[in-house]
Amino acid sequence: MPNAPKTKHRSVRIDDEDWADLAARAPSGDRAAIIKELVRWYLRREGAELPERPASSEEQGP
Repeated sequence: MPNAPKTKHRSVRIDDEDWADLAARAPSGDRAAIIKELVRWYLRREGAELPERPASSEEQGP
């Protein structure tokens, strides 16, 4: 079957503003990659590291 994902689709509820900001700050807009990294780190999976945080809006400047 083409385009058969390796994992099941999951749903979570996230505030609209947080979701938009995550897309804007995630590398290449890949929110899923950041969420997966955070979950692996939270569960203390071997080799998992806390993703690097983007600069805050105050640090980024205009």
